[in-house]
Amino acid sequence: MELNLPAILTPDLGLLFWMAIAFLVVFGVLAKFGFPAIIKMVDERKQYIDDSLRKAHEANEKLANIQKEGESILQEARERQAQILKEATATRDAIVEKAQEKAREEGARLLSEAKAEIESEKQAAISDIRRQVATLSVEIAEKVLREKLSTDKAQMDLIDRMLDDVSSSDKR
Repeated sequence: MELNLPAILTPDLGLLFWMAIAFLVVFGVLAKFGFPAIIKMVDERKQYIDDSLRKAHEANEKLANIQKEGESILQEARERQAQILKEATATRDAIVEKAQEKAREEGARLLSEAKAEIESEKQAAISDIRRQVATLSVEIAEKVLREKLSTDKAQMDLIDRMLDDVSSSDKR
C-alpha cells in the first residue's frame, strides 16, 4: 500500500531551499539584534531581582540590628529609670531627715525661748510682788506709826530709841 500524500504536504526542493534561506535570514537578524536585546533584558531583570534580594537581606539585617539596639536602649532606659528612682528616694529621705532635724532644732529653740520668757516673766512677777509687798509694808508701818505716834510725847520717845539704836550699832 502506497500512501499518496497530496502535493501541498510534500514541499518541493526549491521551496525548502528558500524557506531555509528565509529562516537563516530571520535567525541572523534575531541573533544580531533580537537575542542580545532579549538576553540584556533577562540579565537586567536577573540583576534587578538579585539587587532586590540583596537589599531585602540587608534590610532584614538592619532590622535585626535595630531591634537589638532598641532592646539595649530599652534595657539602658530601665536601668537609668531605676537609678533615677533610687536617687529620688535618697534625695527625698535626705530632705525629710533635714526637715525633721530642722523641726527638732526649731522646737528646741522655741522651747528654750519659752523657758527664757517664762523665767523673765517669773523674775518680773517676783520683782513686782516684792515692790508691792514693800509698798504695802511701808503703808502699814506708816499707819501703825501714825497711830502710835499720834502724840508728841510718843514721837519723842521713838526718836530717842532710834538714836540709841543707831549709836549702839555704830559702836559695834
